Amino acid sequence: MQRFVSLFYKYLLRCSLILTTSLTVAQGGGTTIKASNQHAFSQPAANMPISQKLDFSVGNSFFRNPWVIAPSTTTARDGLGPLYNTNACQNCHLKDGRGHPPEPGSLNAVSLLVRLSVPAKTAKEKTQLVQQGVIPEPNYGTQLQDFTLPGVPAEGQIQLSYTEQTITLHDNETVSLRNPILTIKQLNYGELAEDVMTSARIAPAMIGLGLLAAIADSTLLAHADPEDNNQDGISGRVNRVWDIEQAKTVIGRFGWKAGQATLKQQNAAAFHGDLGITSSLFPQQNCRAVQTQCLQSSHGGNPELSDNILQYVTFYSHNLAVPARRNAADPEVIRGEKLFQQANCHRCHLPQLTTGESDFHWLSRQTIAPFSDLLLHDMGAGLADQRPEFIASGREWRTAPLWGIGLTETVVGKAYFLHDGRARNLLEAILWHGGEAESSKQQVIKMSKAERDNLIQFLLSL
Repeated sequence: MQRFVSLFYKYLLRCSLILTTSLTVAQGGGTTIKASNQHAFSQPAANMPISQKLDFSVGNSFFRNPWVIAPSTTTARDGLGPLYNTNACQNCHLKDGRGHPPEPGSLNAVSLLVRLSVPAKTAKEKTQLVQQGVIPEPNYGTQLQDFTLPGVPAEGQIQLSYTEQTITLHDNETVSLRNPILTIKQLNYGELAEDVMTSARIAPAMIGLGLLAAIADSTLLAHADPEDNNQDGISGRVNRVWDIEQAKTVIGRFGWKAGQATLKQQNAAAFHGDLGITSSLFPQQNCRAVQTQCLQSSHGGNPELSDNILQYVTFYSHNLAVPARRNAADPEVIRGEKLFQQANCHRCHLPQLTTGESDFHWLSRQTIAPFSDLLLHDMGAGLADQRPEFIASGREWRTAPLWGIGLTETVVGKAYFLHDGRARNLLEAILWHGGEAESSKQQVIKMSKAERDNLIQFLLSL
């Protein structure tokens, strides 16, 4: 009898492990697909009704194809510029994956942009922060546009260079970290304000965004601990941002500092800032008072982006599938996952969340593994951009989701990590962590090379 009970217990344990592995492998819940090739980030959610596939394809076409100068016979796709960073969303989100920084010395920064702002000085400006999040730089606004239509001077050109610093690990292996130095050249509308704050950002991957949108506010708040009441050194908090359609402050969850409330608003902001295309959410041309040629240029209607097309693009961005994990049963990957937990990486990169109710019913009540809490965390001086955004400080960043991170190079052809792409591999990305993640980083530094390799293999399996 005792032997039977023992065997039965082992059977139940094995079933439990199989179930756990199944949930982890299907990290996008019912949306999960098995693709692991260069198109792995561009597939529709596996559980999306077939009747919605046309809407997905239409949204994809407006996301993928270039926008053109107005006036044009292509009236649904005109209105580009006058000042812009790219002429198609896909140029920055390469195959729906992440962007990359320009090569040192290059002025071609297609999938990297630079945010600009100045500190709020007056009572009026401090009030404006509630809705704007930042105060625009007087001559250049909140984002530098380095491309332009004929006859309109570009705002400037972006250049990155790097200094190197060496980190010595516990077993005397050394890792060189590159620290970016941002230079803005060829300014055409006057000097930047002396107190200008800049932040270089690469485009993040697009997968699973609809699932993140469906996570209930109450779930995010339940994981937040802004006062670090449990005294674990981790004090994640939500960003409080302005929802244009609702005309009120809500919880932010999209963007490197969780500065956008919804995917629709995130998309409209990208059309406006990246492509120079107006919408009902951002109806004004992206021109400053000193940019007279920009103000006088032709445009593609008012607004240039119809609500219908914006809705298609928003549908598309809600429904990009999450690829399944690979090699989850590999012993090295399993050891790496245990090390990930032992280093407390999972305290911010949460391995499991459940979605609430979504406008798209197939995204509702899904058990997912984004490896993020979507909260702001102080990441230390090394990663600080010193540019606040709504209530996010200059040292805080939203926990980046890790799902799909192991397919970055397969999809994009290059693999650069962190908000500005400074990290050339995952170990470098880990070693840049500080602040609330300092203790976890130190544990990685103390690991043996075999343990670090196992940890990286686990991350590559996601």
